[in-house]
Amino acid sequence: MTLLVLIFAEVLPKTYAITNPEVAAARVSPIIQIVILVFSPVVSAVRVFVRFVLSLFGVKTDPDSHILAVREEIAGALNLGHSEGIVEKEDRDRILGALDLSDRTVEEIMLHRSSIEMINVDSEPTDILQQCLASRYTRLPIYRDDPENIIGVIHAKDLLRAMYNLMEGADASLKALKSFKITDVAMKPYFIPDTTSLDDQMRQFLRRRTHFALVVDEYGALQGLITLEDILEEIVGEITDEFDPDADHTIQVADDGNYWIEGQMTVRDFNRATDLNLPDDEANTVAGVVIHEAQMIPTVGQVFLFHGFRFEVAGRENNRITHLKVRPLDVSPEAAQKG
Repeated sequence: MTLLVLIFAEVLPKTYAITNPEVAAARVSPIIQIVILVFSPVVSAVRVFVRFVLSLFGVKTDPDSHILAVREEIAGALNLGHSEGIVEKEDRDRILGALDLSDRTVEEIMLHRSSIEMINVDSEPTDILQQCLASRYTRLPIYRDDPENIIGVIHAKDLLRAMYNLMEGADASLKALKSFKITDVAMKPYFIPDTTSLDDQMRQFLRRRTHFALVVDEYGALQGLITLEDILEEIVGEITDEFDPDADHTIQVADDGNYWIEGQMTVRDFNRATDLNLPDDEANTVAGVVIHEAQMIPTVGQVFLFHGFRFEVAGRENNRITHLKVRPLDVSPEAAQKG
């Protein structure tokens, strides 16, 4: 009887359903629908009773736990499919990136304030024009007196259009250009807290029809900026154009098995590019992980071993780690050279 049940009630139906999923689903769906209608009140009553009993002991159940379970099942199925060669790495990363948006904040992927290009509102119009033309960005924040005091955001197209209007016609002259005020064509700055989730921020970008936001902390201090492209890159990977020629070369693999990376590369980008699993619980960037674990600002040439990786500081500017050599400890230089 055990063999009959195992073969004809377990293996055979599942094999048929996997081989002919649409036909099998169409045939059993009316029966399953009846079963659901009959037993759903019983299941709901049992679920309510269980939650009531747990509440007597001070245990609170999460009503959204089934949603999390579905996400974990999808992630597990994708990782299993990738390990078996059924799902491509790029497809797995895209789907997992979309699922993780609600669990990640803008602070994790924002451009830090130290790297933001800004325009001084008191600069000469010609200097402002040259700065916009030299920049690879189309939107630049405008500040007055202090870079923390952001008073607007200028779009390169609005700037060029306004300056062209001053230089057009019979009355055009350099004097007209000198009277140009950038605040007349600047947009109001859009500030968001650094704890906003990427999922919520993407919805806000779509609702407000804007692609640019400035990130501030709980005290209102500027922390960085984020764009819609930054969020999309968490799903589809790095988006490059003719103005980011070096974006695809942030990781270089040496013959000795080391990964040469920039210190400001995020841990998530490193993991996606190398298919490794460096934890990002304590820091967003690889340099941040090294500083956190070392509990110091390391010098060039120092080597650290933790989380199953070997980190060597290859470059430093002031107190900032600029370049690192990273290698998994289970990959020896000899094995890397043979591979």
